[in-house]
Amino acid sequence: MRRRRSGLNFGRRKKKVNMTIVKEILSWTVEILITLVIAFTFVYFIGLRTSVVGQSMSETLESGDEILVNRFIYKVSDPKPNDIIVFLPNGNEKSHYYVKRVIAVPGDTVLIQNGAVYVNGELFDEKVDVSAIEEAGLASEELKLEDDEYFVLGDNRNNSEDSRYANIGNVKKDYIIGKAWFRVSPWKKFGFI
Repeated sequence: MRRRRSGLNFGRRKKKVNMTIVKEILSWTVEILITLVIAFTFVYFIGLRTSVVGQSMSETLESGDEILVNRFIYKVSDPKPNDIIVFLPNGNEKSHYYVKRVIAVPGDTVLIQNGAVYVNGELFDEKVDVSAIEEAGLASEELKLEDDEYFVLGDNRNNSEDSRYANIGNVKKDYIIGKAWFRVSPWKKFGFI
């Protein structure tokens, strides 16, 4: 009978570490971390998904279309004419997001006359087919935009609540959430806007 001694036993063998398993675990850990960083970046900067409400952007976007909003782009650049932006009217966080087309940028003048839009005295170069405007609203007289204001209109010009009306007015840059850039639903119209 062998008696077991208490205390340290220097005669034991060391267990070998299986380096293949350690490398595999490290590889998986690095891949998961990279995936999480990419996912966080996408969700934080671009990942806002919203629905179009109403027919104001019809034919370009229809009511119920699901779109992705690029929230990063306007942190490094400013909205340009013909960009489709997503904003909160008057910064009202309880309102649904509005989706409209930028017509004029800070410093521009806007006038709607005889159903047409004039920016800085010249006919606005429309990127989509739109009908003549029946109601000029606030833009029936020339409007001068301040340093942080944008004039927006819906593509369905005669069925749109936009900068022509006092309850929306000119959109301040702080109220702009981002640029509408990709339609995810319906599937038949899936793609860039």
